[in-house]
Amino acid sequence: MITIYGMPDSGNCYKPRLLCALAGRPFRHVEISTRDGGTASPDFRAKTPIGKVPLLETEDGRYLPESNAMLTFLGGGTVFVPTDPFIRAEMFAWMFFEQYSHEPNVAVRRSLTIYPELADVASEARLAETLEGGRKALTVMETRLLKADWLAGDQPTLADICLYAYTHVAPEGGFDLQAYPGILRWLKRIEGLSGYKPMDWLPSQ
Repeated sequence: MITIYGMPDSGNCYKPRLLCALAGRPFRHVEISTRDGGTASPDFRAKTPIGKVPLLETEDGRYLPESNAMLTFLGGGTVFVPTDPFIRAEMFAWMFFEQYSHEPNVAVRRSLTIYPELADVASEARLAETLEGGRKALTVMETRLLKADWLAGDQPTLADICLYAYTHVAPEGGFDLQAYPGILRWLKRIEGLSGYKPMDWLPSQ
């Protein structure tokens, strides 16, 4: 059985948990946090010099960091990876968009808003910058989702799981999703998928 090291309230850590739930793949959860210094411990750094969660440990003892790399590994052979080469490339394009345009704004503004220990870096300028960038990213998604049910192709893919993680909690960072009806309908479609679990769900150990 694979092991996923992570934090229950992190969107990046939620991505592989959600995919496992949707795909019916069992896994073990080990809680480790950036907030209490757990990711800086020598034991954890021995597993991954990056020192970040999530971290996936395979059955044979190999370690894989980075949430979207984990989605790619776990998604192999599932219905969440398109067989059509172009649609599969579109899926990856949205996953790159998530890391370069969406996560640095939507996720970062949420962190600056909900974690008291980040108050010193949550300047007005930083909050304004991430609000503007987040709205731009959400508008890109909205443009697609006003005319399509899913981000790539005509069925859910890793791109939808990837972008769902921080989009559905965007209001915690001050983003008004009522301004994005296409996104709201898309969120409900994902939450209606068989096997769906909310962000705070963890498997029974």
